[in-house]
Amino acid sequence: MSAALKVIVFCPHFDPDTAPTGTVMTRIVAELASRGHELHVVTSLPWYRDHAVAPGWGGALRRVERTSWGSVTRLHPFPGDDRANLVRRALGFVAFSLLALVQGCWVAGPCRKVDAVLAMSPPLTLGPTAWLVARVRRARCVFNIQDVFPDAAVRTGAITNRRVIAAASWLERVTYQAVDAVTVLSDGLADNVKAKLAMTRRGDTSKVAVIANFVDTDVITPGDRMTAYRTEFGIDDGFVAMYAGNIGFSQSLDLVLGLARQRPDITVVINGEGSAKSSIEAEAANLPNVRIAGYQPMARLSEVLASADVHLVPLRTGLGDVSVPSKTYSILAAARPVIASIDPDSAVDRLLAASGGGITVPPDDLDALVAAVDEVRSDPARRAEMGIAGRAYVERVASPAVVGREYERILRG
Repeated sequence: MSAALKVIVFCPHFDPDTAPTGTVMTRIVAELASRGHELHVVTSLPWYRDHAVAPGWGGALRRVERTSWGSVTRLHPFPGDDRANLVRRALGFVAFSLLALVQGCWVAGPCRKVDAVLAMSPPLTLGPTAWLVARVRRARCVFNIQDVFPDAAVRTGAITNRRVIAAASWLERVTYQAVDAVTVLSDGLADNVKAKLAMTRRGDTSKVAVIANFVDTDVITPGDRMTAYRTEFGIDDGFVAMYAGNIGFSQSLDLVLGLARQRPDITVVINGEGSAKSSIEAEAANLPNVRIAGYQPMARLSEVLASADVHLVPLRTGLGDVSVPSKTYSILAAARPVIASIDPDSAVDRLLAASGGGITVPPDDLDALVAAVDEVRSDPARRAEMGIAGRAYVERVASPAVVGREYERILRG
């Protein structure tokens, strides 16, 4: 049996924080812990839902929890009160990453050797933090990319300053070159990262590995569509199309509202939080068939997903190779069909084709989205077949055990 690893993990969110990336890393840590490894997580105090430190967690820059598998150190995230203020958010990430750098040299015994350091991006600033800690702790450094930054922000127009883009792009390339391995969620993201590595002096593209986010099919299970969630938000037994996830600028949520306008007899649900939520709420104010809800506790995830007849995964044109909406796996696990408005031949497009769990339409094409919803709505038998196929697929290829083994292999090097 292989020796247990001692691993330091840097991530911006961790259970009980509600951010999707926090859920992902919590699952990865749990699987590695179940395989007998010692893990020390350095993360933030819970803050994602309201973009402020959650009630009951304030009053300290640092909190440490001992666990059966290691420890969780929570640091102040320095959140701003304006989600759309990217400069303020960037400064907060830098401050958090610097605090994490100091803490990373301390956990599991001050400056003692560990086997590996694993960091998640975004934020990109955790990459250099992890690399520096890995050098101090004489460890292997693995950088996990959930969304490619700054590409996603540039393509959505969230960042336009050329100097900021140039600085972020330089930091991205340098970090990829410096770390020992880069893990990404899809072949498209891998091609993106490899192209940037090829631009560096010692760009070793073989260090890039594709590991999909897994889904816990014991936690997310198929359920009856008539849920307590429907009752809570005043939704009757009619057809429901749902978007559940981050409400940001990368998602084409204007399409979702367009669907609501064109099909007033359909209930459209947008469930989540994010920097674009206030503008979406304002735009939906005169749409009586739209329900907007905040993030729900993880314990309700199966219930929330089961409440929809079809789930929408909209991503703006050109973002298919820089962002992978990993919520797609959770939707398939709930045995609900997916309609993705996304670039052709992207990771989600290939996932739906391989699983049979949904339909892909061109991005930012409202007519195509409405037609796909009409098609799925008119055929309950087909909806059920797609749900069953999607569930079977994730049980087969996206289990925690499969993904845990892959991360273990990469961390060992």
